[in-house]
Amino acid sequence: VQLVESGGGLVQPGGSLKLSCAASGFAFDSYQMAWVRQAPGKGLEWVSFISSSGYTTTYGDAVKGRFTISRDNAKNMLFLQMNDLRPEDTAVYYCAKAREINLVIQNMDQIDIGRRGQGTQVTVSA
Repeated sequence: VQLVESGGGLVQPGGSLKLSCAASGFAFDSYQMAWVRQAPGKGLEWVSFISSSGYTTTYGDAVKGRFTISRDNAKNMLFLQMNDLRPEDTAVYYCAKAREINLVIQNMDQIDIGRRGQGTQVTVSA
């Protein structure tokens, strides 16, 4: 399993970023995928999930209405479009897959967090 995130950076409040995650080494189109984040001094927090087909998405309350998760199964890619960014969105963002094929992600317990990517830093600051 290899997951490589990119697209992070420094952005002003109200700005936008699009994160990407390139997946390899597993049947990407058979797994639900997730974005999780870790803010400085805090634990991991799930941000969003997406079904294997891409038709069903779930968002945490903190990002609902501002972030959009999507995937391209033909290219084994996962994305996170982040709009109206706030200082509290500052974190390292990771992509991760579900623990098992066809497993429905409902919370962190179903996420294969130990095999997440290396992360990409997002800093929101004026």
